[in-house]
Amino acid sequence: MVYVICVLIGIVTAFVGSLVGLGGGVILVPTMLFLYQYTELFSWATPQTIVGISLIAMVFTALSSTIYYSRNGRVDYKTGLLFLTGSIPGGFIGSWLNQYVSTDDFSLYFGFLMIVLSLLFLIRRKTAMKGITETNKSFQTFHIDGKTYYYTVAIWQAFSLSLVVGMLSGLFGIGGGSVIVPAMILLFGIPAHIATATSMFMIFFVSMVSAGTHIALGHIAWEYALFFIPGAYIGGTIGAKANQLFQGKTLERILRILLIVIGIRLIMEGLI
Repeated sequence: MVYVICVLIGIVTAFVGSLVGLGGGVILVPTMLFLYQYTELFSWATPQTIVGISLIAMVFTALSSTIYYSRNGRVDYKTGLLFLTGSIPGGFIGSWLNQYVSTDDFSLYFGFLMIVLSLLFLIRRKTAMKGITETNKSFQTFHIDGKTYYYTVAIWQAFSLSLVVGMLSGLFGIGGGSVIVPAMILLFGIPAHIATATSMFMIFFVSMVSAGTHIALGHIAWEYALFFIPGAYIGGTIGAKANQLFQGKTLERILRILLIVIGIRLIMEGLI
C-alpha cells in the first residue's frame, strides 16, 4: 500500500511541478510531512529523509520535463547556465545545513517560505520587451512561437539570486523553482513559458548536486525512494505537455492559493 502511495505522490507532485516550473518539491515535501505526522505507514519519513527523496524525485521530474521543453525550443540555455553558477554551490551549502534543522523548526520555516513565495505573485511584473531592433549587448534574445523576446539578466543579480535558490533547494528540497520562476518573470521580464522551461533545466542539475549531498549524508531511504522515480518521470512529462494548454495567469492564481494553504498549515504545525 505504501509503495503505491509513493508512486502516486510522485506522479501528482511532478505533474504540478513541471506544469509551473517549480520542480514538485513544494507539493511533495508538505505532503510527506503530513503523512509522517498522521500515519504510521510513513513513520520512516523524517524531515531529512523527505528532503532527500524530494530531491531524488526532482532529478527525474526535471529530466523528463527538460527533454520535452527542449524539443519544443523553450529552454534558454544561456540564462539557465548563468543561474547555475550560484545555485550549484548553494545546493551543497543548503544540503549540509539541512541536518541541523529540527522537525518543528522545519515546518515553521517552510511555512513562512510558502507564504512569502505566494506573495511574490502579487507583485506587478516587469513586461518582456518585444520588437526591439537596436543592438544592445545587455539584452538576451530568445525566439519562441514566432516572436522574438528581449530581456536583461545582470550577472551579479543572477549569481546572488541563484546562490539563495540553491541553498533553499538543498535545505528544503523544493528544487528552487518556486523562487527562480517568479524572479525570472518579475525581475528580469522573462516570458512565463521560457521561465518555466529554463527553470526545469536548472532544477535538473541543482537537484543532482543537492541529492548527491543528501546521499553522502545517508538521508535517502532507498526502499521507498525508488518508487517515487517512475512517478516523477511520468508526471514530469505530462506536466510539460499540459503547460502549453493553460494560460499563465490561471496557473499562477491556483499556485498562489495552494502555497498560502500549505504555508498556513505548516506554520500552525510548527507553532503547536
